Amino acid sequence: MTLYISIATLLSLIYLGIVMRYWEGWTSLPVYQADKKERQTAVSVLIPARNEEDNIAACLQAILAQHYPAECLEIIVIDDHSTDQTALEVHAFNQANIHLISLAEHIEPGSTQSFKKKAIEIAVQKAKGELIITTDADCKMGKDWLHILVSYYEEYQPVFIAAPVIFYDEQNVFQRFQSLDFISMMGVTGAGIYRNFQHLCNGANLAYAKTAFHQVNGFEGIDQLASGDDLMLIQKMAKQFPDRIGFIKNPAAATFTTPKRTIRSFMSQRIRWATKTTHYPDFRVTLTWALIWFFCISIPFSFLLIIFWGMPLLWLAIGQLFFKILIDYIFLSKVAGDLDRKDLVSMGVYIPSIILELLYIIVIGTLGNLVKNYEWKGRKVK
Repeated sequence: MTLYISIATLLSLIYLGIVMRYWEGWTSLPVYQADKKERQTAVSVLIPARNEEDNIAACLQAILAQHYPAECLEIIVIDDHSTDQTALEVHAFNQANIHLISLAEHIEPGSTQSFKKKAIEIAVQKAKGELIITTDADCKMGKDWLHILVSYYEEYQPVFIAAPVIFYDEQNVFQRFQSLDFISMMGVTGAGIYRNFQHLCNGANLAYAKTAFHQVNGFEGIDQLASGDDLMLIQKMAKQFPDRIGFIKNPAAATFTTPKRTIRSFMSQRIRWATKTTHYPDFRVTLTWALIWFFCISIPFSFLLIIFWGMPLLWLAIGQLFFKILIDYIFLSKVAGDLDRKDLVSMGVYIPSIILELLYIIVIGTLGNLVKNYEWKGRKVK
C-alpha cells in the first residue's frame, strides 16, 4: 500500500508540473493584435472535402467575406471522391478565384490510405499563393481571420503558423464537454509552441510557407497513416526550422466548427487521433500524454483499491480527483477566458465535463493503442 500511495502521489506531482508548464506557457504567450494595414501576400486557402454538400457553401461564403484583397486570394477545394453534391455546390459559386480539383483524376480510390495528404500535396503543387492556409469544409470564420493570419506571417516570418479551432453550437452536456476539451487542446498547443517544448496543431486552422513545405519534402516519410497532415507536418517543420513556428493567440483568428453530435462519431475521431501518437517524431509528445494517462487511470484504480486497503485509499482517491479538478480549472479558466468561452468553465458545465474528460482520457488512451482499424469519412482505415 505504501508503495502504491507513493507512486500515485508522484504521478499527481508530475501531472501538476505538466499542467503548470502549460499554464505558464499560455499565460506568457502574448495576445496578437494585427494592425489595420492592408496586406498583399498571395494566399491559397486549401479545403480538402469529402461528402460535404451540407457544409462547403457556408465555408466558402465565410472565406469570400474576408477583409482581404480578392486579387491576393485563391481558394482551392479538393473533392476527395465525394458521392454527394459537394462538387456541384462549389461550381455554383462561379467565382474566378475558387478552383475545384477532383482527387479522383489523380489517384485511384484503393491506391492509398492517405487521401487527405495526397489532396493537400496536389493542391500545393497547383497553388499560386506564397502562403498556404488549410481549413476544413465544415468550418466557419470571422471576417478578420485571413487578415490576422497574414499580418502575423508578414510581421514575424514564421514558416508554420497554428491558430485556434473553437467549437460552437453545443446542444447538450456531451457536446459542451467536447468544446471544453478542445479549448484545453488550444491552450496546450499555444503553450507548447510558444515555449518551444512541444509542437501540436489542428489542420482546420493552420498556415505555412509554400517554400518551407517543399523544403521538408511535404508529407514524405509521414504518409503511412491516413491522417496526420497537421501534427506530423508541424513536427517535421519544427525539426528543420526550430525557431520559426508560431501560434496566434486571438479568438478573431479562430475557425469555428461544431462538436460531434453522436458518441460513435466522437469515439471514431478520437481513436483516429490516438492511433497516431506512437508515430510522432517528437517523443516528448508521446511521453507527456502517457504520463497524463497514467495519472488519470490511477484515480479510478485508487477508488477500486479501497476494497482492499480501506480508508487510506479513500482519502487518496478523493484527494487525487479534487486535485485534478482544481489544477485543470486553473488552466482551463485562463484559456477559456482568452478565447471568449468563459461559459465553458461555469461550474454547471465544468464539473460534468471534467468527469467526462477523465473517462475519455482513460478509454481513448487505452483504445488508441489497441484498436488499429477505424472509420474516417466513410472509409475503413487500418
